[in-house]
Amino acid sequence: MIAVPIGPRVQRFAAAAAPAYLDRRGRPEHPRDLLAHACLRGRFTSGAMSPWEFERDGEVVRVDPTGPLVVRAGAAMDLAVDAAVAGAGVVCLFEDWLAPHLASGALEPVLEPWWQSFPGPFLYYSGRRLLPAPLRAFVDFIKGGGVTRALAERAPPQAWEPRTTDAS
Repeated sequence: MIAVPIGPRVQRFAAAAAPAYLDRRGRPEHPRDLLAHACLRGRFTSGAMSPWEFERDGEVVRVDPTGPLVVRAGAAMDLAVDAAVAGAGVVCLFEDWLAPHLASGALEPVLEPWWQSFPGPFLYYSGRRLLPAPLRAFVDFIKGGGVTRALAERAPPQAWEPRTTDAS
């Protein structure tokens, strides 16, 4: 098998809420505080809902919060983000997905020191010499930086500066 990196090499899961929501309900200081908040969740097509996982200084905390809205994971997560912007609760997604709303001030970071980072995605394919032409074209596109360029071209300029993480 051959693995080709796609997208950013390091990503983070980020929690955020509208400033008005946080003014009303308070700002969580520990991931367990989310159990007392309205959390906007995603459910996989299998019906499973993953707990929200946070990490700081080697301490890993998993919470299974409840809330007023559960959407299907994937594109429907935009509904959860819109609900968070409207002040309905706390949302937890990829930082890049929330970045435009964080940059505009529509959302405020929640528990940022606890945001968990992870390696970016990879495309895996067999090491056969003769790949189907569409797969070969896609692999060449990725290796040529096509995904990174395409994302950069469609992303609006952002004022949100994510906190850097220490990889050591």
